[in-house]
Amino acid sequence: MNNPNNLRYSKNHEWIGRPNEKNQAYVGITHFAQNELGDIVYLDVENSIIGKTIKVENSFGTIEAVKTVSDLFMPVSGCILKINNKLLSKPELINKSFYNEGWIIQIKIIEFKEYDKLMSSKEYQKFIQKSN
Repeated sequence: MNNPNNLRYSKNHEWIGRPNEKNQAYVGITHFAQNELGDIVYLDVENSIIGKTIKVENSFGTIEAVKTVSDLFMPVSGCILKINNKLLSKPELINKSFYNEGWIIQIKIIEFKEYDKLMSSKEYQKFIQKSN
């Protein structure tokens, strides 16, 4: 699986980018997650979450594939800054570009202790191998 080293990974198969100088980072689902889901057909992330703080492991939306619907979970506590609106009209981009254009939300990280507890690329690779 392709798991970039510059990202951190949650046990719920979300990734988070390295925070910038304003403590902002992008969040999406991993290669493993999109592969398990299959063809993604719908993304439900409400604009009403912009400006809201959502705690770690709480849901911020859902993602729907041909055969299943899954919740999207916050990898860290954060304030929602932006939603990738391109994905709302073209959710299939997540299958094609899960680590680039496929980011789902941008957040301002509130709890850096939570970020530090997330898995590295190597740790996540071991985690998904144990899951299978």
